[in-house]
Amino acid sequence: MLPLPGFSIFVLAVVVLAIVLVFLGVKVISQGNEATVERFGRYTRTLRPGLNLVIPFVDRIGVRLNMMEQVLDVPNQEVITRDNAMVSVDGVVFFQVLDATRAAYEVRDLTRAMLNLSLTNIRTVMGSMDLDELLSQRDIINQRLLSVIDEATTPWGVKVTRVEIRDISPPRDLVDAMARQMKAEREKRAAVLEAEGLREAAILRAEGEKQAAVLAAEGQREAAFREAEGRERSAEAEARATAMVSEAIANGDITAINYFIAEKYVDALKQIGSADNQRLVLMPLEASSVIGAVGGIGEIVRQAFNPPESRASGPSDAAPEMPASSRPTSVSNPSLWQSGSVPATGSEQ
Repeated sequence: MLPLPGFSIFVLAVVVLAIVLVFLGVKVISQGNEATVERFGRYTRTLRPGLNLVIPFVDRIGVRLNMMEQVLDVPNQEVITRDNAMVSVDGVVFFQVLDATRAAYEVRDLTRAMLNLSLTNIRTVMGSMDLDELLSQRDIINQRLLSVIDEATTPWGVKVTRVEIRDISPPRDLVDAMARQMKAEREKRAAVLEAEGLREAAILRAEGEKQAAVLAAEGQREAAFREAEGRERSAEAEARATAMVSEAIANGDITAINYFIAEKYVDALKQIGSADNQRLVLMPLEASSVIGAVGGIGEIVRQAFNPPESRASGPSDAAPEMPASSRPTSVSNPSLWQSGSVPATGSEQ
């Protein structure tokens, strides 16, 4: 027996209705997103990522929200600083929705609200600073903007994670003036460094000269001490030699006075011959006198090497008369020169 056509249509309608109800009651939420559920226009719950069931024709999806961190571009705007300089500023804001319910129902058009909030706070914060502070304290500006914007968006269930000023563009004439100022400042620093270098060099040079003068003075003092000590020792030696000669003469030793006279005679001739004057010196010189002086020196040597007994067996100890050959001849007696009895020697320097 064949089924009735009306019953088949009813069953088919029931199956179709069931399929529609299942389709309307099953909601799939993607990862990183959340959705609010409204029952007769009233918020009831929030759907998490995955498969969710709702009552068809009673519950509906209210707002779908992205729960991932998002980037909001802040467009370029002109800001007047505290010192009346106009600059163009733009930036970016990083934020994340933490509470989907508050973000959906506490503010209308969350993105537009955050954009206008960022623009007004950038103008407020940067307008309270000088141009030099804007250009040199960008990190401080970012921290102040982050604090202000995050505090303002907390009631919306939004967390502002980072605010960055992307570009600050002063006018062209102001840029040129800043370049000239920078150049003048660098030239000033260069001049100061050069002056300090010259000063340090002068100080070091003066200290070096001072040390050199001190060392030279110490050297001269040491040389003077050494020279005085040398003269003192020479005088002591000469005094000792004179005392020995005097003692020998007092004891009747005629050879000592012969040696003394011969030594002084030879030294005088050496000084005359080595004089620095450019003239001819003619001096009468008796050759026998020099020979006699040399003979006197030889006699001293013989007496030094002969034992005392051999000297005792000789002539008496009376001082013999100085031989004529060893007597010094006066160089200023022209009569001997004119008579030709004394040869003449010339010393030319």
